Amino acid sequence: MTDPTVLVVAKAPVPGLAKTRVAEKIGDDAAAELAAAALLDTLMTAKAVGWPVVVAMTGDLTQAARGDEITDALASMRVIEQRGDDFGERLAHAHADAEAGRGVVQVGMDTPQLTVADYLDAGRTVTEGSRVIGPAQDGGWWVLGLPDPAEAHGLRQVEMSTDDTGRLTEEALGGDFVHLRVVRDMDSWDDAVAIAKDAPLSLLAQAVDTIGDIA
Repeated sequence: MTDPTVLVVAKAPVPGLAKTRVAEKIGDDAAAELAAAALLDTLMTAKAVGWPVVVAMTGDLTQAARGDEITDALASMRVIEQRGDDFGERLAHAHADAEAGRGVVQVGMDTPQLTVADYLDAGRTVTEGSRVIGPAQDGGWWVLGLPDPAEAHGLRQVEMSTDDTGRLTEEALGGDFVHLRVVRDMDSWDDAVAIAKDAPLSLLAQAVDTIGDIA
C-alpha cells in the first residue's frame, strides 16, 4: 500500500444552510463566511499533504459564500457528489467512491486547525494496516482512517452528531482503533473563537477577527 486517499466531506457554505447553530449568534451570512473559511483552510492543508484528495461535496457552490474561491481550490482535486438518505449513508458511499486501493483518511470541514502532521499520523497508521480515529471534544470524531474503506459500510448504523457518535462508530466498525489527539469541532461561535486562537494564521482566524465586532 502506498499513500492513502484524503477524503474531505464538505457542504457548500450557503447562507441559511451552513452552520445554523453558529448563525443563531452571528447571523446567516457571517456563519456562512466562517464555514467557507474553514473549508478553504481544510482544502489547503489536505492539498499540502501531497496525497490524492477527493472531496465529497453537497450543496450549490454558486450560492455559497466565497464560492469562486472554493471552486478554484477544488480544481486540482477530484470532486464527487454525496449520495445517500442520511449522513451515515453518505459517509459510507463517500469512502467507497473515493477508494483507490490504498485506504482512505476522511476528515470534515469543521476542524480547520488540523495540520499536515495530523494527516500524516492518520495516514501512517492506515498504511500500516490499522484503523484510526481522532476523537472530538463533543463526542464525535474528526478523522476516520480505514485501510479497507468497505468497512465504512458500518457507518450506516451510526447516529451522527451525538455525544456518543465516536464510541458508536468504533463499535459499528468492530473496534480495534488507534486513537489520535482530541480536537475541538466548530459547532458554535465560541468554538470558532477557540479554534482561531489555535490557528492564528488561518483564514478562519481572519474571518473570526472580521466578524467579532457583531458577535
